[in-house]
Amino acid sequence: MFHAARWLLLFLVLVVAPLFLALIGHTEEYRGFWVEFGVGLGFVGLAMMGLQFLLTARYSRIAAPFGIDELLQFHGMAGYFAWAFIMLHFIILFLADSQFLEFLDPRVNFLRALALSAVIVAITVLIATTHWREKFGIVYEWWRLSHGLLGLFVVFVGTVHIMQVSFYVSELWQQMVWAGMTMGVITLLLHNRVWRPWQMKKCPWRVKKVKKEVDETWSLELEPVGHDGIEFKGGQFVWITLGNSPFSLQQHPFTISSSPEREGIRLTIKELGDFTSKIPEIQPGSTVFIEGPYGNFTLEVSTSEHNVFIVGGIGITPTMSILEAMRDRQDRREVTVFFGAPKLELVPFLDELRALEAELNMKLVIVLEEASDDWEGETGFITGDILKRHLPGKVTTFEYFICGPPPMMDVAESTLREWRVPVHKVHSERFNIV
Repeated sequence: MFHAARWLLLFLVLVVAPLFLALIGHTEEYRGFWVEFGVGLGFVGLAMMGLQFLLTARYSRIAAPFGIDELLQFHGMAGYFAWAFIMLHFIILFLADSQFLEFLDPRVNFLRALALSAVIVAITVLIATTHWREKFGIVYEWWRLSHGLLGLFVVFVGTVHIMQVSFYVSELWQQMVWAGMTMGVITLLLHNRVWRPWQMKKCPWRVKKVKKEVDETWSLELEPVGHDGIEFKGGQFVWITLGNSPFSLQQHPFTISSSPEREGIRLTIKELGDFTSKIPEIQPGSTVFIEGPYGNFTLEVSTSEHNVFIVGGIGITPTMSILEAMRDRQDRREVTVFFGAPKLELVPFLDELRALEAELNMKLVIVLEEASDDWEGETGFITGDILKRHLPGKVTTFEYFICGPPPMMDVAESTLREWRVPVHKVHSERFNIV
């Protein structure tokens, strides 16, 4: 919690830093509250846009206190605020003083008007295509490319605009700071789109086996080619690129479902979209490139002797990795696993889970939405009543790991809040990075 608070504080400091930078040595006359307020929003909005590239850079030191999925959710919310601040920057200045409308008048300065109009369109398109990507039918790979390019365009034009106006950055060193920020954004893009793929190309992987677990759920068993593989913790995930080159727009995150104590890795994937629906077509021997591991949905964060997993559907994948690691390490801590599924035939790793229940200090509770007449277990959805029925002792002392469909996770998290389980004992992994 301390590390997370520290990073959040640093983010806020960097967002408002341009305001203090602008005031250093500033001697121009005061132009009224609304004009100065509108300008301030522009500075803050542009700073937030620049920091967006850092939030999505997948640096472990930054993501560790939060988890990359939570960091990217924060990135999404920050994007909306950046858009609002930049749009309000224009609106407030136009309303406060009509002379500012000249900045969009091509008769006064055609290139300036074109660039600033394009920024307004670009940042609005960026937000709209992110919020309604699936509704618009935009392919993820092309959205990802346009997302980065539009963001870079906004930062670049915004920086040039600030330096040309120069009302608050008249000093050379101030202009160099803003130019440095733009160069930093470009450097981040080059690092992620060039340097990382180049490093990945040195360590290819091969598809060893493609296995059907249940309907529409498949496991890819991967083995390293010419290297020792990767070190990871149970519950972490990787980004994979299929094909002969890692320099590709096609890159997707999947959780490792195998033990870190075994050779190679296993990724278990449910058919949910264009890319995942093609998993059954992958042939053994195909080349795969891996970036990672990432994520902190791991047992290493737990301080409790009794750990509770509340999972549903494909959310079982990080739990499988954790449980198999516990078996391989002869970890005797107590474990209770609540697994919600539509029906018994759609429970991935059913035999493996039952075997783990016998080998570990573990209790498995399967909750079926549709059960046969001879089913003696729990039915319906995972609720607080079901949890309490199978959890002995004081529930606030346990550690909880939640992963699955959003409605299930919402109910579980709400229940734990009602039970007054400390926030630091609840760990959630939402599969909505993309």
